[in-house]
Amino acid sequence: MLLVMFWATFVFCASGQSSLRPRGDVNCDWEINIADINTLIDIILGKTSCQDCFDKDVNGDGEVNIADINAVIGTIWGDELPPMPTFSGTLPVMYINTEGHREITGKEKTDYIHAEWWIDAGWIEGYQSIGSPQHPLGMQIKGRGNYTWEHSDKKPYRIKLDTKQSLLGMKKNRHFCLLAHDLWSNPVGFELSRRIGLAYTPAQEPVEVVLNGIYIGLYFITEKIQVGAHRVNIEEQENGETDEELITGGWLIEIDGHIDDNQFFVQKEDGKMLPVKYHSPDSLSGAQMDYIYNLISQTDKSINDSTIDCKWERYIDLDTLACFYIVNEVMDDIESFKGSLFLHKHRGDSTKLLFGPVWDFGCAFGHSDQIESCFLYENTDEIFKPHWLEKMVESNRFQEVVRNHWQEFYPFQLETIENYIDSLINRISSASEADRMRWPSQYWENLEIQNEYYKMRMRRKVEFLNNQWGTQQ
Repeated sequence: MLLVMFWATFVFCASGQSSLRPRGDVNCDWEINIADINTLIDIILGKTSCQDCFDKDVNGDGEVNIADINAVIGTIWGDELPPMPTFSGTLPVMYINTEGHREITGKEKTDYIHAEWWIDAGWIEGYQSIGSPQHPLGMQIKGRGNYTWEHSDKKPYRIKLDTKQSLLGMKKNRHFCLLAHDLWSNPVGFELSRRIGLAYTPAQEPVEVVLNGIYIGLYFITEKIQVGAHRVNIEEQENGETDEELITGGWLIEIDGHIDDNQFFVQKEDGKMLPVKYHSPDSLSGAQMDYIYNLISQTDKSINDSTIDCKWERYIDLDTLACFYIVNEVMDDIESFKGSLFLHKHRGDSTKLLFGPVWDFGCAFGHSDQIESCFLYENTDEIFKPHWLEKMVESNRFQEVVRNHWQEFYPFQLETIENYIDSLINRISSASEADRMRWPSQYWENLEIQNEYYKMRMRRKVEFLNNQWGTQQ
């Protein structure tokens, strides 16, 4: 049974419903009554499913069974149940109530469901509340992600607001993600991207989330990668465009091995398939498909045909590649050139593929503890073997550009990154403890030890890279 440090402050809506549901309200009507018993019976008999049965596990023993029915009966007769984990009160809280309190069960475009939402920033300095229980705003919400959606109990979500909003100080937009990523790696990887000077790094802010009256933990509201003046700032071409000049850009694409509708495959020179997902435009004419397919195919061919002379520089911008590569080497993200690899391109035949934005650092520090001196391209695991990188690093020109950017980056930006890490951990520490009570399997036993371990891994990697590319300080 989970023990809880925090008691919720109930906020009542105009309808009389509470923003937080009491334990035992398994059918989501904000009351504990015989209807909850009927819902439990249907679940036990398999007549209805429940994706996340946390709120149905009334007695907190990790199962939904007849003991939960007895617990609800006892609650109706006045017995007290232990409170459920709830937010820490140290971060803004985002409340989301889906229409009919439906569960969010899918991540496809057709799986969006309507919901109402508001953000309560309380007394927390630097933030503003948006909406209220009495005056909620509208959104569409669905699942998102690949491994985390399929294998993690704590799910990530994609949200599409009805109207543009500035969420927790970020630029106004409708499109955001609620990421359930590791508390450390993504924010640090994003910060390194900003410090090295990549043109756009998604903004994100920590927030605690209550979904249909149940606390679901600490999340990061994150800007969705998309074309826009304050996001990936390239020319946006029309879906189905056929004009020969206009189809040269802008393009926002992603190399990622997970199957998607907006995806095509390029046969590489080594015989393997390169999976390419197109994000903008998101519906292609024959001319657009031919253009982007040929561009990626020619890029791949040039990388494999020329190494030392770097003929592939005709297609790829070396500066953004070098900065993107350095960030991912520091983070030791073994998936960085295999999945969630975003590229974009401005309009014009002479413009090149730009690497970035950075996105997923879920495989940060992915090499074994015993490997303290290892480049990403030396990974022999076929699952994470990087596309293109092995060939590109053979270029003396590329190595020179990487060294130049490293010597500007180190130590001026890296020397203070641990201060950022400590500040981040201090900011979210209470919320992460509340999150650990909600999702105990997601955590190390000791957050302080976890933090120091990752900082140690980063120090070792930085020392190794500086020995290769810089002057030893």
